[in-house]
Amino acid sequence: MITPIEVRNPRTGKFDYVIVPPPAKLLSQQCHRLRRGQISWQQIGVEGRIEALKHFRESILCEYNLLKNALISDTGRLGTSTLEIDIFLNNIDKWCNLAPQLLQSTAKNTSLPFISLRQQLAPYTLVGIISPSHFPLLSSTIDAIPALLAGCAVIIKPSELTPRFFGNLMTIINKINKLKDVLTCIEGGPETGAILIYEVDLICFRGSLQTGRLVAQNAARNFIPAFLELGGIDPAIILESANLDLAASAILWSAVMNRGGSSIERIYVAESVYEEFYHLLITKSHQLKLAYPDIESGEIGPIMSENQAKIINNHLQDAIKKGAVVHCGGKVEEMEGTWWCKPTVLTQVNHSMKIMMEQTFGPIMPIMSFSTVEEALNLANDSIYGLNAAIFAESEELAVEIGMELDVGAISINDAGLTAIMHEGENNPLKFSGLGGSRMGNSVFKKFLQTKAFLIKTNNLNDPWWCNLEESV
Repeated sequence: MITPIEVRNPRTGKFDYVIVPPPAKLLSQQCHRLRRGQISWQQIGVEGRIEALKHFRESILCEYNLLKNALISDTGRLGTSTLEIDIFLNNIDKWCNLAPQLLQSTAKNTSLPFISLRQQLAPYTLVGIISPSHFPLLSSTIDAIPALLAGCAVIIKPSELTPRFFGNLMTIINKINKLKDVLTCIEGGPETGAILIYEVDLICFRGSLQTGRLVAQNAARNFIPAFLELGGIDPAIILESANLDLAASAILWSAVMNRGGSSIERIYVAESVYEEFYHLLITKSHQLKLAYPDIESGEIGPIMSENQAKIINNHLQDAIKKGAVVHCGGKVEEMEGTWWCKPTVLTQVNHSMKIMMEQTFGPIMPIMSFSTVEEALNLANDSIYGLNAAIFAESEELAVEIGMELDVGAISINDAGLTAIMHEGENNPLKFSGLGGSRMGNSVFKKFLQTKAFLIKTNNLNDPWWCNLEESV
């Protein structure tokens, strides 16, 4: 029996939306439909696919406000919902421009003068995407757009916490004849995602380490590629020479406005500027307000789920119990059935605390001092995760040199959380932050393609390694 899933509105606290996961048989039928559509989608060539994606983009612009309002209902955030759509539209432009050159087949000579090599790029037939609740539109489409242009069909399962946006998205998709046969979104929770893995040829997942392990195991059983991004506890290192005002603003944005996506969760500051920096961060934190009671009342949106509110509170209480000092914020507030947390600056923290070692996904900024760069690197690398980091220093060269010693895939220099905004830089998640290739840069495109090699003999002579066979008389 299929159990409907009630969805809570993070701004009102009311369960005002319901999704109904598809039965396994219906999901399988959807996937078969997409597989049939993929044949024609591949045959129209990259120019035909670009035309369909550009039509998609124009249709989104026409329905911009409807999509934005749906995202606001999903996340409770105004500014980041607008930013999310704009980045999504830019991604369509970028991949439409890059796709033709990335799909070019190559022919070349080999080390053997009588054998030439020709290579063909063939798309995976059906790509599955399971995406998280933060940046729901962007997380759902960051892989979908290059996969579609590569010639794949795509099926997306957004988070059950933020499903409202894809109703509007599907309305747009269903009006585009070529696209509706190869792109769809499905409702559902973890059970639906588990079934989906057995219906597709490649899976992209972004979410928790615990669920990511299960995705990897099921993908291995089905012998399909899995590309996983499993989060991180991103560190920031602030050297004595850093522009402290710039560093405080960047970290505040990353930790507060960008929470849950490429966000700074641990801050390490040189002893000589430690006190000045955390006082500056406190001052800037007080300038931000909660977007309550109205969405335009402030910049900080609500916590999206009760479970996340409990995690934030648990981590804060653990830190306080172990000696952390709270300078601002410091608790989750419940207001009319919704949860909110003001920017929280903590000092006197250490790595025995959950807040320094586990993902919190809240506007929390714990700060430690360091006496040497070596100490800062040891602290920053003391994590099972290796997703992103940030380094602030007057010398770009020094910052890059230090960054080379960090066990993470992407490092923002004199900024923070740039991978949420700019997707050009290829990088691999390290340690338990992920599995598979980069979700950024041109190499993303190639992961949706399988390479075939044609080894072509170009003369009529016997190959020198053949047996000495005499022609029969």
